Amino acid sequence: MRIGELARRTGSTARALRHYEQAGLIDSERAANGYREYGESTVVRVRNIRALVGAGLTLEDLRPLLGCLDGDVFARPPSERVLRIVQERLAVLERRIAAQTEARDRLMAALAAAGSPTDG
Repeated sequence: MRIGELARRTGSTARALRHYEQAGLIDSERAANGYREYGESTVVRVRNIRALVGAGLTLEDLRPLLGCLDGDVFARPPSERVLRIVQERLAVLERRIAAQTEARDRLMAALAAAGSPTDG
């Protein structure tokens, strides 16, 4: 199937699919006319990629999990490797949240010191 059909069937965009391919998460073959052609199994893989990215993982996080992306990733218990990746991603998010909270608090304090109302 061509990229437009894959995008339609997975709720993705052609741009995202090209990005997944560039990241090494999906493969295509080139037709004689130069168009990308994807196999049927790519539909499941893209749906899994989208679900996992939607859950907070990055494409980089997914690279070590390529062998897991072709089936129902939510039907079986996660492996130790998956749990480790999720824990690492969660730690990154927690650090970012803490940094953003500190920045917000500093800005609110600066506004308060200037006598400006805050809607925090």
